[in-house]
Amino acid sequence: MLPLKLIVGLHRNVAEIDRKTAKIAADHGLTMTQFGVLEALYNKGDMTVGCVQKKTLSTAGTIPVVVNNLVKMGLVQRLSNQKDRRQSILSLTEEGKALIGTVAPLNEEMLKEHFSTLTSQEQQEFLNIMKKLSGNRP
Repeated sequence: MLPLKLIVGLHRNVAEIDRKTAKIAADHGLTMTQFGVLEALYNKGDMTVGCVQKKTLSTAGTIPVVVNNLVKMGLVQRLSNQKDRRQSILSLTEEGKALIGTVAPLNEEMLKEHFSTLTSQEQQEFLNIMKKLSGNRP
């Protein structure tokens, strides 16, 4: 059955990418989830814990622990949200920016290599198909 083969193929690729990303993160003293939080803040800028949770596909139970550890490591700081005092804004520290500025390009290079068997056009088609399957238009 072709749909089953598609999902197995997707899972295998995601598992391989996750394994490689976890190795890159671990080589720099980070867990995969810590790397995800730092990368989200690096690419999207300051945001609330809830926004980081959504961007990193983390659970409500996991993200506070990860954020607390990143704060203890001196990589992330909590700032008070002037619009809503119940929320705090997460921001990268200079040390956090330096670390993710080193690690993110390594991960991007790994991703480029992983997808290098596809042409640019095939990569764009793949992205369009993924968006279509998730209900978004290309």
